[in-house]
Amino acid sequence: MEIKASVHLSVNGRNMTARQIEILEEVRKTGSKTAAANKLGISVPVVHRYIAGLEETLGIKIISSTPTGTKLTEEGLKILEVGEFLKLRCRLDRPFTVSCSPVTEDLLMSALSSTKIKANLIITDDSSNLRALKEGLTDIIVLDDPELLFTAEEFEWAEIGNMDMVHVDRGPSYIRYKYGAQRIAYAYLDTTGETYSVDAETYLLSDLMSSGKSFFVDEMLLIRKGMRIKSDTDKRFLRHTINAVFRRETPQIARLLRAVQSKQIQ
Repeated sequence: MEIKASVHLSVNGRNMTARQIEILEEVRKTGSKTAAANKLGISVPVVHRYIAGLEETLGIKIISSTPTGTKLTEEGLKILEVGEFLKLRCRLDRPFTVSCSPVTEDLLMSALSSTKIKANLIITDDSSNLRALKEGLTDIIVLDDPELLFTAEEFEWAEIGNMDMVHVDRGPSYIRYKYGAQRIAYAYLDTTGETYSVDAETYLLSDLMSSGKSFFVDEMLLIRKGMRIKSDTDKRFLRHTINAVFRRETPQIARLLRAVQSKQIQ
C-alpha cells in the first residue's frame, strides 16, 4: 500500500503548481533566470513566461531585476517559505532538517558540508523557525535573537558564538530588518533616550541599504555580501549570542554543533 499526502499552495485565491514553485526556488538560489533555466533544463523564455504568467495571475510582483542579477521580492520569498513548510508537513519520510535565518545561512552550509551531513536547510526568520521546531517540522534551529530562548524552555540549546550588529544612523526614521537580533538592537536604542520611529520593515538587504532610513543589521550578513560598513554605535553594545536549539542531542546534531562551534563566530 502506498500512502501520499499533498496540499496546494494558494496565493490570492489561486493555486500554484509544483513547477512554478520549483522555478521560483531556482531563481532564489541562483540569482539569475538564465542560471535557473540551465539548472532546470529549460529555456530562458520558458522561465520568463512562467514568471510573467504567475505575476499576472497572482496580481503581485514576485521578482525584480538588479544590476547584479535577479532577486525575489518580499512576496516571492514569503511564498517559498510557506511552500517549504507545507512540503515538510506532507512528507511521511521527512529528512534531517536544519533551519536558520540568512544571517547564519553560510555558517550552516559550511558546517553541513564539512560534516557531510545530508540535510534539508530552511532559511526564514527566527519566529518561523522556532514555530517549525515546536511543530516537529525541523530538528535543529539556529536563533539570532537569544531572547527567544525564554519561549523555548522545553528544548535543549547550546551557545555557538557571538555576533556584532552594525548601526547605520541616518536620522530618527528607521526601517526594521526582518532577520537578526533586532529586539536587542532596539532595546539598546531605547536606553539612549533618543526619539525614533520604525516606519518600514523589509526582508531584503538591498531595500535596507537603499531606504535612506536608519537601521541595524548583523555584521556577518554584510561580510557575506562583501560590504564593510562602519557602525555609528560601538558594536560592543550590540553584541549578542547565537544559539542552536533542538529537541534532544542525537549523534547527528552533536556533529553539527561541533562543526558550527569550530567556526568561532565573533
